[in-house]
Amino acid sequence: MASLPWTPSNFKPGSPLRGLPLGCKAFGAGASPAAQERWLMPWRDGGLGFSLLLVLAGTRTAEVEGISAAGATSAARRYTAVADAELLLKGPDRPRLCSLPPLPAGISPALISYVAARWIGVDPLVAAVGLTLSPPFPHLRLEAPGMGPAACLSTGEAMGLSRVHALWQRGFCLGRGLRRPLVLAECVPGGTTTAQAVLTGLGLQVADLISGSARQAPMVLKQELVDRGLSQAALGCNPPPQRVIAALGDPFQPVAVGLLLGAREAGQPVMLGGGSQMVAVLALALAAMEPSHRQDMVDGIVLGTTSWLAEEAKRSDGRPGALECLIDCVGEFFGVRLLGLATGLRFHNSQYRALQDYELGYVKEGVGAGALALLAQLQGASCEQLLEACDQAMNQLLGTSCS
Repeated sequence: MASLPWTPSNFKPGSPLRGLPLGCKAFGAGASPAAQERWLMPWRDGGLGFSLLLVLAGTRTAEVEGISAAGATSAARRYTAVADAELLLKGPDRPRLCSLPPLPAGISPALISYVAARWIGVDPLVAAVGLTLSPPFPHLRLEAPGMGPAACLSTGEAMGLSRVHALWQRGFCLGRGLRRPLVLAECVPGGTTTAQAVLTGLGLQVADLISGSARQAPMVLKQELVDRGLSQAALGCNPPPQRVIAALGDPFQPVAVGLLLGAREAGQPVMLGGGSQMVAVLALALAAMEPSHRQDMVDGIVLGTTSWLAEEAKRSDGRPGALECLIDCVGEFFGVRLLGLATGLRFHNSQYRALQDYELGYVKEGVGAGALALLAQLQGASCEQLLEACDQAMNQLLGTSCS
């Protein structure tokens, strides 16, 4: 079993305000210049170092027909997480044991994550929990492989409560041992639906604020599954967050919440790489805390995402998009101010249709793509350099010459 390569942080506060790189955007109620500077100081200097953990997890929710585009079929989605992680670890020009599953359009965001991680010079660590297929590469195993994916959330019994307790504690112990900042990424097909479910179970009204991997999110189908799960679970008012996860969640969530709480107890900042799945993790962590301690916790947390997700459903009159509304909804519910940051990377000028598809909404985020691209920009990469590197990676992946 792999171990986490934690090393002491050399972070020293007090650096001057330098602003966001070109094209990057801050959003959310916590997006004041002073708050941005406080949140960004640990991430600007590539020499300070941070840990990158990608958590792979499985849920039978992903096998519901039409629920996810992270694989063209329910069978393919069982292996998406492992294939994406292998692309991140090995890159596009080396043989891989797991082929990327066919997508309706676009290409895995793991390609962006690979390019950005190479630029930054960070070595990802992968953890696996609740997968159908054990990863064929070194990884951190968080429970016995035979546990398998969570049941579909519509059952109202996604996981046993004892399993949730164990994964939460495992994550907390790992987080508490951190000695440098953490970037947390995920690959959980079906995870936006479990995110919607646990947020709803906590008492938030978020049905119209949750995105998904499909170009047009299956909002009606998602809500039907959530409604059925809530009816079966009978959670009542103010249920404990672990009970909500057990009823409606996936194995990634208790691990991630534990990591987040442990990392903040250790005084380490955390960048949550993703969208609604990471917002759900943050909401679960806030629900587990005393109200008086909540703002202190989120003062060291930032959501890092892609421009495609940050701008999704943004109105022409300038009103905020769905993700900004979601983090503000969670912030207001728990009485805190949350900050999101989006990378400036765009693919309008890519040579490859699969990357141009991002601009059409076919792919938006995943595998920490937005957070890693943002960090690459904070450490000097331009959007043009990242685009060129992504085109080169696509060329290697396809095995063809650029034209």
